[in-house]
Amino acid sequence: MIATCGSARRSLARAFAAPDAGPVLLFVEGAAGLGKTHLLRELADLAETPDVAGLWWRCGAEGGRPEEDEVWREPALLLVDDVHRADEDELRRLRRVLEGMEPGSAAAVTYRPEELPVPGMPLGSSAMAYPFRLTVLRDRLAPWDEERVRRVAEEMLGEGESCTAEAVSALCERTGGVPRAVVDLLAMLREQRPAFTGTAAEVAAAGVPARLAELVLSRTYAMSSAHRPLVWAAAVLDGPAARDELLGVSGLGAAPGSDALLRALESAALAELGEGRYGFAVPLAAGAVRDTVPGPVRQDLHRRAANVLSRRQPVPWAAVGAHHRAAGEYRGWLRAVEKAAESAAASGRHQEAITLLERTLATPGIPPQARARLAPLLARNAVTGLRSDQTVEVLAQIVQDADLPPAVRGELRLDLGLMLSNQMGRFAEGWRVLEVAAAELREVRSVLAARAMAALVTPYWPGASLDVHRGWLIKATAAADDSGDDAMRTAVLANHVGLAMSWADPEAWDLVERLPVQSTDPACARQAARGLCNAADSAVWLGFYRRVDGLLTEGRELATRSGAPYTEHSASGTRLLQEWWTGQWLGLAKRCEDFVADTADMPFLASDAYVVRGLLAVAQGDWVEARAWLSQRGTFGTENLPVPLGATAAGAVIRLTLARQEVAGAAEQARAAWTVVAEKGVWPWAAELAPWAVEALARAGDTDTAHTMVRDFAQGLGDADAPAARAALAWSRAVLAENEALAEGRPDRLPAAAETYRKAAAAYAKLPRPYSEALTTECAARCVLAADAVGGEARAHSADPAGPKALAASASPAHDHATAASAIAELESCAQHFTDLGAVWDATRARALLRTRQPARKGRPPGRPSHSDQLSPREAEVAQLASSGLTNREIAATLHLSPRTVEQHIAGAMRKTGALSRRDLAHRL
Repeated sequence: MIATCGSARRSLARAFAAPDAGPVLLFVEGAAGLGKTHLLRELADLAETPDVAGLWWRCGAEGGRPEEDEVWREPALLLVDDVHRADEDELRRLRRVLEGMEPGSAAAVTYRPEELPVPGMPLGSSAMAYPFRLTVLRDRLAPWDEERVRRVAEEMLGEGESCTAEAVSALCERTGGVPRAVVDLLAMLREQRPAFTGTAAEVAAAGVPARLAELVLSRTYAMSSAHRPLVWAAAVLDGPAARDELLGVSGLGAAPGSDALLRALESAALAELGEGRYGFAVPLAAGAVRDTVPGPVRQDLHRRAANVLSRRQPVPWAAVGAHHRAAGEYRGWLRAVEKAAESAAASGRHQEAITLLERTLATPGIPPQARARLAPLLARNAVTGLRSDQTVEVLAQIVQDADLPPAVRGELRLDLGLMLSNQMGRFAEGWRVLEVAAAELREVRSVLAARAMAALVTPYWPGASLDVHRGWLIKATAAADDSGDDAMRTAVLANHVGLAMSWADPEAWDLVERLPVQSTDPACARQAARGLCNAADSAVWLGFYRRVDGLLTEGRELATRSGAPYTEHSASGTRLLQEWWTGQWLGLAKRCEDFVADTADMPFLASDAYVVRGLLAVAQGDWVEARAWLSQRGTFGTENLPVPLGATAAGAVIRLTLARQEVAGAAEQARAAWTVVAEKGVWPWAAELAPWAVEALARAGDTDTAHTMVRDFAQGLGDADAPAARAALAWSRAVLAENEALAEGRPDRLPAAAETYRKAAAAYAKLPRPYSEALTTECAARCVLAADAVGGEARAHSADPAGPKALAASASPAHDHATAASAIAELESCAQHFTDLGAVWDATRARALLRTRQPARKGRPPGRPSHSDQLSPREAEVAQLASSGLTNREIAATLHLSPRTVEQHIAGAMRKTGALSRRDLAHRL
């Protein structure tokens, strides 16, 4: 498990390369646990030849060495282990052996430099008479880096376990990369119960491996009792410390303390970790020493450590607080925690502040006045940064504290409402909490009252109508003006931008220009960044994709500068939506999955990524994955999605349900989803739902409701400048026209439906939205081909003297042929566009429709072509859809085949590929 030093192997190999090669002596130094003995075992492989003898010399062990006169009788490789353990007599004998080295021989000598009796002289203080031709080399073993630690962790923990990057960093940091310590600690983690889940917190709590503890304690307690407090001080400080800091914490005077430090370095109890900094060579060892210090002495050490660290610049307030608490000084602990959180928040390290404050407030017995100071600090960091579930639980408990001042309780309730709504997706609960907070704060703190009212202006949540949000905007604007606070005015303006953009208010873009993006006030800058990102998100839903880049770039830069990580992350979700609609699909699935992984502790923040990943899976024909992603993989209820995102996800689910021929179920889903959008009254947000909802109801025979949907959609949009919704409205009208023509047996109306589809396609092309453009173009071609097919039958009837006279009046054959040819060309283009995007299911469906109209190629012999052991094109298509999870019935509907034919194609594909299951086909194709 410990890598051989390649240079060591090459150096010793030179000694055996030729009969007259000079001898080689290699010194290998390395601290305890770096793998010296393991290296010697690997070097012993060099002696595994008939001409070279491998001899071991284990210093300090009875019988662990060869006789001197037997060493160089033939070419040999002498492996000397742990020379630092040898006494003077053994060193004298070893020097005689090494002085007698002959050509064709080599020796490797390992030692711990920190335990040599004479520093830098592994063979003792007496000078050695090296032979003239002897090559003497020195090699130093180094600790493992993070990549090596990660690979060893994967090897030891097995496939079922994995370490996060933070856990690997913690392993490296706590073990110093010393291989023996890494392996022993991983063994402890592997055997712990409950099972190791791969987090940094588990690494920190694992304890000290027995081998390491025994080593460091033996070195510590080999020192005199007068010197030992200096090592205890290093254990309490638990990190590199200056000499004066160690002396101050130990309580030893200058002279005794300096003498103790020298003794600690000589005994290797401590090591010099950098210029003038001292501590344990393996940081993990500090815990073993600390646990042996008597309690009263340990408290005194912690008290002095708090005082010493408070003189550092900058002051490490979190560490100061931990020492105060360990010393029993709870007032000093809470003051230090407050300062640590304020310092972290000021530098944008919100998650660090959140973790510290959560842990502190969860401690029983915190005085009310301290809770009143710390809880608002936690709430502000959690709202600005990235929350944890525990923060919500802590705040929910604190707001019930009757001893809190009303203003503090109102502020906490405000932040709790914001977190429930913005970061956890619990909109209904968050709305109720915010309404109570607005009422509580109205009389005591106008600034915070305005903040609560501004939050109620945000329209994305399900439930309240557009008019309700407009009402709260009036109240919030008045409260912000009364407060005289510029940051609050900007906060209200940012939410006004989001509200106005959502329903395409003509004033919206002017509001964006009013955001104070040049403000030097960080609070104003954070709100301006939020306003820009709100505008970008709304621009995506409206279809102004070319304006999104500038808004997002400026908004994210401002968020980074002003310390608003939540805004940065939300902007990343908006970018994924833009890339989906504008056809930037290359690598998009991975970007979505990476974003979900990066925000695993706050899945609602990644809801955009979940939906985009689901939409990709629909287009790719992986319907099992599609349903999982569209349902947010069960992380929270999809009914709590923001309205536009929920409508988009619902549209995709309805489309899937229709593809499965479950028309009644699709109609029910359509009615439920439409109700949410209609109650909200922000009609541009119906764009991604309307075409699929109208199709579901029309195919279910509920044309009255479908007509009502289209009418309400058109009236709701009015004259609004919402390009995506305009295109979707044309698409919805085309869907209704096509389904009515088919239901009423009026194929002569299909060309009109095709023309409406083409209008929608042109509108999508202008945005641009290539996938939607291809879908609507495909629909137009389908209508033309369906009308042409009926026209062909009519011409056939009219050629028969017995046929109905009415059919004789059909359109001219030349005109119909030209129209059909154009539709076929459109369909071929769509299939190629789908393929280029990666929309496998759509491309397969388009090609299947093409095959129903394209004649067989000239020159092909009659009958089916033979493909022997190769998959036919149809078998390959069926196999691809089957391996993605589609049922036979779903494949049949996509490819215009019978389920029985699909079954035969799958059987043929499995036989030819040797696949054991439908899923196995994906790997065999």
